[in-house]
Amino acid sequence: MSSERLKPFRLAHVMAGAPHGGAEAFFERIIAAQAGAGDEILAVIKRNPDRRARLENHAAAIAELRFGAFADWTTRRRLGRLLRAFRPDVVMSWMSRASEHTPRGPYVLVGRLGGFYNLRHFRHCDHLVANSQSLLAWLRAQGWEASRTHYLPNFVRDHGGAAPAADLAGAGRLILALGRLHEEKGFDILLRAFARLTARGEGEGVRLLIAGEGPERSALIRLAGELGIAGRVIFAGWREDVAALLAASAFLVCPSRVEPLGNVIPEAWSAGRAVVASRVSGPAELIREGEDGLLVPPEDPEALAGALAALLADPALAARLGAAGRTRFLAEFTEGAVLGEWRRFFAKMRALREERDRHAGRERREE
Repeated sequence: MSSERLKPFRLAHVMAGAPHGGAEAFFERIIAAQAGAGDEILAVIKRNPDRRARLENHAAAIAELRFGAFADWTTRRRLGRLLRAFRPDVVMSWMSRASEHTPRGPYVLVGRLGGFYNLRHFRHCDHLVANSQSLLAWLRAQGWEASRTHYLPNFVRDHGGAAPAADLAGAGRLILALGRLHEEKGFDILLRAFARLTARGEGEGVRLLIAGEGPERSALIRLAGELGIAGRVIFAGWREDVAALLAASAFLVCPSRVEPLGNVIPEAWSAGRAVVASRVSGPAELIREGEDGLLVPPEDPEALAGALAALLADPALAARLGAAGRTRFLAEFTEGAVLGEWRRFFAKMRALREERDRHAGRERREE
């Protein structure tokens, strides 16, 4: 059955995540896409006026709860009442805290994972969804049955054809890194690699642009100073104009220590930008080495510096990798392609709920 012929769904999405982040951004994108397909959405979020404002044009209803520590029973009870009143076909709880707080009910409860989380937070979920094949394999290795674990890809916006960010005019050639400033993202490794590049004179006129916020910001600024590259690194904070940043940049680097997926990679591909990434699970699954990106060993500033130098010295190579990435984006990561997979998945979940309801009805009649 094609996604176009599926009748609209009644869906609840529960998110207790940070103000910024890849999962949080995709949470907003998929709600907008599903609402555009005619689905009725309840969005339950941790109190965040900016996120609420962005969702108001898409969700049929929005609720903000505290989502405190896991002993926050007030949130749990209020969330249960909201879900019973909304009567969704399917509830998707995003990541650990939301899943811990979301009760079971007369709907199918799907926990959505974007990382290798502690699975005790998902123990009461009916099904689990992973955003990468490697994460799916890990879930099954932990004992979850194949029938209850599923892969659903993310989509990213098409950043092709954007104008470069006006505030970066005159900044010179830019290497871009995007993401939450967290130890797992490996931005300290990138700073050490860029310092090596600079020391060897291979990055003449090049600056490093790091766009993101997070707990490591102060430490990263301090490290840039210690490495003597503070004047050549731009800490741009969290930016919504990703397309403009990519347009202003030569290529993207993803130096993560841990990266179950790496949304920034298809984002860069959508803009026709080459990608250099560490060879950890997500990037290694996405990138075809030498075809649409370069992979380097994780925790290796020297290898990363060499890959950066190779793309800076060979713009034709960067252009070829970026063009191949753009082809991958159009084939695999557009909203239309991914939304169809999500809708087919929700159709299966709705059918399971309907069958469960029929079974419960038969049992009541037999009593």
